[in-house]
Amino acid sequence: MKVGVIMGGISAEREVSLNTGKEMVKALDKNKYEVIPIVINTKEDLLEKAKDIDIALLALHGKFGEDGTVQGVLETMGIPYTGCGVLSSALCMDKDMTKRILRFGGINTADWIIVKDKDKINYECIEKLGYPLVVKPNSGGSSVATSIVNSREELETAVIEALKFDNEVMVEDYIKGDEITCPVLNGVMLPILAIKPKSNFFDYNSKYSDAGAEEYVVELDKDLHKQIEQMAVNCFKLLKCKVYARVDFILKDGEPYLLEINTLPGMTRNSLFPKSAKAAGIEFSQLLDMIIEYSLNEKVS
Repeated sequence: MKVGVIMGGISAEREVSLNTGKEMVKALDKNKYEVIPIVINTKEDLLEKAKDIDIALLALHGKFGEDGTVQGVLETMGIPYTGCGVLSSALCMDKDMTKRILRFGGINTADWIIVKDKDKINYECIEKLGYPLVVKPNSGGSSVATSIVNSREELETAVIEALKFDNEVMVEDYIKGDEITCPVLNGVMLPILAIKPKSNFFDYNSKYSDAGAEEYVVELDKDLHKQIEQMAVNCFKLLKCKVYARVDFILKDGEPYLLEINTLPGMTRNSLFPKSAKAAGIEFSQLLDMIIEYSLNEKVS
């Protein structure tokens, strides 16, 4: 079987994607697969470089990768790919739509407002949420251009910066608490990981620099664990995710708040999803096997 590991891309998360792809190539069983690294530098690259593979193992992040665009191109080419489909990828990439759907489904999430124009910021409406606030690109990832603000001046600066990466910016009520992440594989939640960043929140540097954060399996109260498991799996189902995704929460005073859902989470050996899988007894190479197998089963069904 020819497995094309699609990496690179054109988003601000290109370097993260390249790291994910290289780790996947290294970990895949060469006795089982013919592994073909495919680095995408332009949108047109995909059509040319992926045409002869049997399945695309997606290592992309951000726009034209995680937003359903690549998934749609691969479907028109008749090439199976790993992970979520076009609809769920697009929905989860759009944080505003994610929160709208999940709130409709009864999932607890922080209040938010969308800003599209730096000259039309409704300060009065936004400030009703109360400072501090979180400002981030609506369709970004890896905490690029994400900041916590405490004043109108900081808010304006943060919105201007975030608009460099997206045409919509989310301004969200800041929920101070403990961040946890819940990987879901084939509809089943794996062990919960706690995230303890060294900075004031889990920003880009915390995620990708050495010793930027502590990440470890956490044992929660039985009832709380069950509640979070139900929420994570419900989020997965409500947004019609398939195969795997990572659901992130903030825990404040024992109350979980949905942060976001990652349909193509980082997949280096030391990333959160593989760490959780390892705690469940699943080695990285085996995890990739399972993702490929489940994805092919979805294609058949």
